[in-house]
Amino acid sequence: KDRRCTFEKILQRSRINKLQNNFYFVLKMGRMGITFVALLGFFASVHGDTTAPVFTMCVPEIYWKDCVNMMKDSAAKGIPVSCITGRDRYECVEKVGKKEADVVAVDPEDMYLAAKNNFASDPGYNVIEQIRTKEEPDEPYRYEAVAVIHKDLEIFDPQSFRGLNSCHTGVGRNVGYKIPITKLTAMGVLANINDPEYSARENEIRALSTLFSRGCLVGKWSPDPAINKKLKEKYSNMCELCEDPVKCDYPDKFSGYEGALRCLAHNGGQVAFTKVIYVKRFFGLPVGKSPAVPTNENPSDFAYFCPDGTKVPIDAHTKPCTWAARPWQGYMTNGQVSDITSVQKEIEKLGTLGEEEKADWWKDLLLLDEKTVPIISDKISPEQHLENSKYLDVIERNSGAPERDARWCVWSDESLAKCHALAKAAHSRDARPRLDCKLEKDQEACLTTLRDEGAELVILTGGAVKKAIEEFNVKPIIAENYGNGSTKFSERPAVAVVKKDSSINKLADLKDKKSCHTFYKNDFAGWLAPVQVLKKAGLITSEEGLGEFFSGSCAPGASKTSPLCQQCIGDMESQDDQTKEATRCQPTQAEDFSGSKGALSYVINLISVYCLFLVPYQSHSN
Repeated sequence: KDRRCTFEKILQRSRINKLQNNFYFVLKMGRMGITFVALLGFFASVHGDTTAPVFTMCVPEIYWKDCVNMMKDSAAKGIPVSCITGRDRYECVEKVGKKEADVVAVDPEDMYLAAKNNFASDPGYNVIEQIRTKEEPDEPYRYEAVAVIHKDLEIFDPQSFRGLNSCHTGVGRNVGYKIPITKLTAMGVLANINDPEYSARENEIRALSTLFSRGCLVGKWSPDPAINKKLKEKYSNMCELCEDPVKCDYPDKFSGYEGALRCLAHNGGQVAFTKVIYVKRFFGLPVGKSPAVPTNENPSDFAYFCPDGTKVPIDAHTKPCTWAARPWQGYMTNGQVSDITSVQKEIEKLGTLGEEEKADWWKDLLLLDEKTVPIISDKISPEQHLENSKYLDVIERNSGAPERDARWCVWSDESLAKCHALAKAAHSRDARPRLDCKLEKDQEACLTTLRDEGAELVILTGGAVKKAIEEFNVKPIIAENYGNGSTKFSERPAVAVVKKDSSINKLADLKDKKSCHTFYKNDFAGWLAPVQVLKKAGLITSEEGLGEFFSGSCAPGASKTSPLCQQCIGDMESQDDQTKEATRCQPTQAEDFSGSKGALSYVINLISVYCLFLVPYQSHSN
C-alpha cells in the first residue's frame, strides 16, 4: 500500500533502536522503477560516536539539505541530533504533538497553532528555550507595545483618545496597529468594528478614523492599487500627519517605530504607538546591555500612557507600562520529552557551532543570526506563554463580520485536509476573514456552488478559467507565481516545439502538418494557447478549425472519430488491441501521448509540431 521508505522514518527507527551503524538508503519511486540513493552514515560509521541522538528536530522540507548538513556538522563535534521533515512548520508542530519528533523551532503564531488545535490526544507542548537578542538577553519578551503621550496631556482613560491626533508605525503592523486595535476594541473604545458592509481591513481603518481626529498610518491599505487609493481618500484624516499625506506610504519620516515618536514630538501628534526599545533609543536611554546614546529629545516632556489610564515617566529606572508584548521565537517540545535539560544544552551547543561555522542551517533551522542567541527558560505551555505576554487576543482578533467566513470549495479529501490546515495557519498569520472549507464531488460542482453563492473561492487550472468565466459567472482574482521558468509574458509559457531540421519557419508553415496536444479543450498549453495564436494570425476562424488546419493530430479528450484523435495510440504497453482502442485518445495517462511528456515523446518520434508547457519540457529534456 505504501511503497515509500522515507529518510525520516529510517532516522526515527535508528534513533529508537540506537543503531550504531547508520548508513541510510532512500527509495525514490518513479514511473520507470526504483533508484537507490545512499547517504552518508553521519554518526558511528564515520565518526565513531555511538551516542544516540538526544533529540529529533522537525524542519520544513524545503530545508532538507540544511537538515542533512546540520546532522553531519553536529556529529563531527559530538552533538548527536537527528531531524525529520514536515511539509512546512505547521506540519512540524503537528508531528511534534504526535511524538514523531521532539523539537520544532517556532514563532508565536506557531505556538498559537499548538495551543488551539488538537493535533494529538495529549501533545503536552512546552516552550523550553527562547531566541533572544544579545543586546537584551534578559528581557522576557521580544518587544513590548506602549502608548506614549505628552506628559501634560489631560487624559485619564483610553476613552479620552477620542479626538486626539495619533501616530502609528504602519498599517497591519503589531505595536502600531494590531495591538492598539485589539486592546481598544476589547475596552469598548473602538466600536462597530464588525460591520458586514465593510471588509475586515476597512472596518479597522474606519474605526481608527472615527476615533482619532488626525493621524499618520502609512502603508498599503489594500494590495489592490485602486482600492488602496479609494480608502486613503475616504479616510484621509489618518494620513494628514504623514510627511506626504497624499502618498501615505513608505518611506515616510513619521512612520515606523522611531517615526511614530518623531510624529508625536515634532508633527502635531498627541499619542504614539510604538516599542519600548525605540522609546529608549529615541530619548537617549540605555538599552539592555548597551549604554545610553545621548539625543536631542527630552524624555521628561513625555510619559507612557497605561491601559488603566495612569501615566508612567520615561526614564532609565521606571518600568514602562505595556499594552501587550510579542513573545520571543523559541523551541517547542512535547510531553514525552523527559530530559529537557539535555535538549536545552544541545540546542545551545548547536547555536554556538552554527555561529562559528556561519552555517545556513544555523539560520534556516534554528532561526538564529549574528544578533541572537538561544536562552534556556523554564518550560511553559504555548498558551500560557501567549497569555503572559497579553498577545493571545492579538492573534485572535477579528475585525470582520463573524458570520462572513470565506468559503473555499474543493473536490477531494486530500484538498479538504490541505484547506483545513491552510485555514488554521492563515488565521494565526492574520489572514482575515477566516477560511471555511466546503467539499463537493468535482470541479464543476464547485463552480456551480460558487455561482449559487454557496462558496466564494476555488482554485482552477488555467485551462478551466475561460469556461468558469463564461458559464459560471466567476472572476479570477489571484494567479500563482512559479518563480524559476517564468517570463514577463506568463508564469508557465506554452511553446510550440518542432524538429530542428524541419522546413517550418513561420506559423503558416504549420498548415497540413501533424500535431500533438497535451489535452483537448480546457487545456492551456495544448489547446487554448495554439487556438488563440492561430485565430489571431487569421489561420483559423474558430477552435473547431484546428482539426482541419492540421492533417492529423492527437488531442486526448476529443471525439475518437475526429481528425484530432487520428494520431493517438492508446496504451501501447497493454499489448492488447481492445485495450489500445479503449484507451486511445482518452484524456488520461492511459493514452501514451497525453500530457506534456506524452506529447513531447510524440514530437520526438512521429510528428512535426506540438505544444506543451515550458517548465515540464525543461524537466523532461534534462
